[in-house]
Formats: sequence, structure tokens, C-alpha cells
Amino acid sequence: MQKFCKRLADAHWFQNAITIVIVLAGVLVGIETYQDYAARHREIIHVFDQLIIWIFVAEVIIKMAAEGKRFYRYFQDPWNVFDFIIVAACFLPVNAQYVMVLRLARLLRVLKLVRALPKLQVLVGALLKSIPSMAYVSLLLLLLFYVYAVAATFMFGANDPVHFKTLPLSMLSLFRAVTLEDWTDLMYINRDGCANYGYGGIEHLCTASEAYPIGSPFLFVSIVLLGTMIILNLFIGVIMNGMTAAQEENELAEKARRLAETGETEATVTEDIEALIHRLSEIQHQLKLLKHRTTACDALKSDNNANDDEVKDNISAGELSQQT
Repeated sequence: MQKFCKRLADAHWFQNAITIVIVLAGVLVGIETYQDYAARHREIIHVFDQLIIWIFVAEVIIKMAAEGKRFYRYFQDPWNVFDFIIVAACFLPVNAQYVMVLRLARLLRVLKLVRALPKLQVLVGALLKSIPSMAYVSLLLLLLFYVYAVAATFMFGANDPVHFKTLPLSMLSLFRAVTLEDWTDLMYINRDGCANYGYGGIEHLCTASEAYPIGSPFLFVSIVLLGTMIILNLFIGVIMNGMTAAQEENELAEKARRLAETGETEATVTEDIEALIHRLSEIQHQLKLLKHRTTACDALKSDNNANDDEVKDNISAGELSQQT
């Protein structure tokens, strides 16, 4: 039974069938947003909804049974825990006060696509791995907002009370500027004064108009350069690093799965390593032999050169005696 459930849980057709059911669950939740149509077809929708729930329950049971007596190992995988929580949420008590909660629980079933699609799972894994680093980047961005918000409140609080009267309001307005949502309007209001720009219809709030022709452009241009073009791009860099790490882990897991499917064990890998070491030893031995041969050839060449020099000396001595 365990082997059968294991083969069934690992079968590609089973995983594809679960993916189709998840997509159907998402479509079903979308149909329920059309209240008139959902009311006319309530019975059909209810039948499909119950069928989808019990298919997900069967998936959980099959994966637990695939672990045999150690069914608790099913919960060692965080994605399995995620699936189990979604399925359990669908069995919340159905009362009038729990109808909205039940609908939200049904909506959670669409998130099972994250588990069903490997590429999407890698993306989510990369985001989760990037959270610690993103927290530090967020802290840096928060410090930037705080420093600029304090300066903006002191400078523009009287001129532009709509956007910079208090510190929290200033931070919210600067966040708007960093997201490039009409940030030039904020700059022009404080560059020209609220009486000259931007307070149409609420002139009664402009009680102390004052222009900052230098301070306003400097503050807003600098925060856009620092916040938008530098710090926000750090988020992209952090996510890309997390993506690389998640892809490497996914490749290692896929390699381990292929090794398990082909029956190749760690001992086989160790034997391959030992064979390579033995081959390397043979190559080193051959290099030593070549080195000895080269040394012998050099010695023989030196002896020949010495003999040639001796012959030349003898010939030179003979010629000299003849001349004498």
C-alpha cells in the first residue's frame, strides 16, 4: 500500500490532475463573485466545491500513506504543511458569522498553485529567502524617510499643511514622492508657495504661504535619486540573489531526486571518486617516467657534446703538430 501511494504521489499525471483541480477551484471562487449567477446555479457550484475539497483531502491522505508508518514525515515539508492548513481551513464551521471566513478559506485553495508549479515555487522560495536581507534594506529606507521627513516638516509644515504638517504625514508624502506618484506637484507647491500653486479649492488651508525655490527642488530631487534609483533597486538585487540561491537549491534537489530514481547511491559516487583518484595517480606516474626519460636524454646529450669537444681538441692538436 505504501509503495502504491508513493508511486501515485510521484506520478506526473497525478500532479497534473491536482493542478487542474486547483485551477478549477480558482475559477469556481471567481464565479461566486457574480452573486446573481451563483444564486441561480447554487447546487452545481456546491457539488463542484465539495468534490474539490474531497479531492484535496484524498491528496493529503495519499501523501501521508506514502510515508507508511512514519506518516508524520509528511509534515517535515513546509509545502505539505501549507497544503494541510489550506485543506483544514475549508472545514471551518459554516454559520452566518463564518460565511466570509469560509469564502476566504476557499480562496486560499488558489494558492496551492504555488505548490503545484515548480517554477512558481522557486520564485516564492526566492522571496522567502530574501526577506532577511529585504528587512535591512527596508530599515535603511525607513531611516532615509525619517531624516527627510523631519527636514520637510520643519521647512514645509507651515507652507504646505496638507502634506507636511506632521511627521507621519510627511513620511507618507515622501513615500508618494519615492513611488513617483505626482511628486512634482509636491515640489512645485513648496517651490512656489501654496498661494501660487496647488491649493485650488482648499485655499483656506494655505495660511502661511512661503516659497522655497532652492530647498524644495534639492530635497525632492535628492530623495528621488536616493530612494527610487538607489535604495529601491537594492530590493531587486536582493531578490535576484535569493533567486540564484533558490535555483541552486532546486537543482541540487532535482539532482538528488534523479539519483534516487536511477538507484545510484552515495557509495557509487564514492567509487567514481576513487576511480578518478586512481586515474590521477597513473597520470602522475606517467609524468614521472617522462621526466626521468627527459633527464636521461639530457645527460646523454651532454655526454655526446663532451665527446665531440674531446674529438675536436684532438684534431686541433694533430693539426698543430703537423704545422710544427
